[in-house]
Amino acid sequence: MATWCPVAAAPLLRGSRGYPLLLCAHRMFTSQTEGELRVTQVLKEKFPRATAIKVTDISGGCGAMYEIKIESEEFKEKKTVQQHQMVNQALKEEIKGMHGLRIFTSVPKC
Repeated sequence: MATWCPVAAAPLLRGSRGYPLLLCAHRMFTSQTEGELRVTQVLKEKFPRATAIKVTDISGGCGAMYEIKIESEEFKEKKTVQQHQMVNQALKEEIKGMHGLRIFTSVPKC
């Protein structure tokens, strides 16, 4: 049976940006992170007709992975893959610093 080695486990005890996971766990008790605010602002600028935008840091506040829910008329008559491409294009600079992104798009119901 293998033994636990703190030196070998050290990378596992850190978030994606090198912060200790305990700092990431602190995220549960705070308001929006800088990353969430930045991504939200970019989406508001790129999708001015959006009726709803919600950005959630699902990496625990470390900024490594986000979930985006956006509802906009701009997605009307576009396939889901095209809608997601639009979001990816809008966030191409921000995505460079991410490890993952979940995108949920929809068109407002009249």
